[in-house]
Amino acid sequence: MKTLFRPQRLAVPALVASALLAGCAAPAKPLYQWEGYQPQVYQYFKGEPKQAQIEVLERDLQKIMAAGNTPPPGYHAHLGMLYADIGKDDEMVREFQTEKALFPESGAYVDFLLKNVKSKGEKK
Repeated sequence: MKTLFRPQRLAVPALVASALLAGCAAPAKPLYQWEGYQPQVYQYFKGEPKQAQIEVLERDLQKIMAAGNTPPPGYHAHLGMLYADIGKDDEMVREFQTEKALFPESGAYVDFLLKNVKSKGEKK
């Protein structure tokens, strides 16, 4: 009697082997490094001192950049709003432009923020 090769018999061992190999893969690197961004947003809404929030975000930004990572969307925009609150317009514009460059989809929002800051300055 002649023995036939049956590929169906190899399906289960192949699936088990691929599952084991997939489990050994290195985890994917996260897209963004958050550091203390989320707690600082909370502090902002609680009305905590702006300068202290800026110091934390700037320090964390240095850590993020030193690690070769990217800050999350909104990080630079939030930092820009903090700078606007304390009257540092040059730093505010720099942070807004950085946000717009890193995340082009935020362009409309950043333009809206810049427009509102300019209109507030004209009313004074």
